[in-house]
Amino acid sequence: MQQMTAPDLAAWLADPARARPLLLDVRENWEFETCKIEGSTQIAMNTIPARIEELDEEAEIVCICHHGARSMQVAAFLERNGFARVTNLTGGIHAWALQVDSSMPRY
Repeated sequence: MQQMTAPDLAAWLADPARARPLLLDVRENWEFETCKIEGSTQIAMNTIPARIEELDEEAEIVCICHHGARSMQVAAFLERNGFARVTNLTGGIHAWALQVDSSMPRY
């Protein structure tokens, strides 16, 4: 699995020449409602195994959580299940709020 920093993800999302990845936010509903990266898809970590068929194995997927630990577990799970283009957002949404979008609520 690859790792990506928040500024690197922001640059990717801002680059019109690059296809937008699936931003897979694996936090709980209340966390997602508190703050999120625009355009993210939320599937809580504990529901990923039951909902894996909703994900495209060929898609570029960036996994996101609060600090990067849960998303790393989900990214590893996806790789074990045939997903080859998976990246973990290092530091999670917290790093995004600190390094990219200072107006984002933190918790």
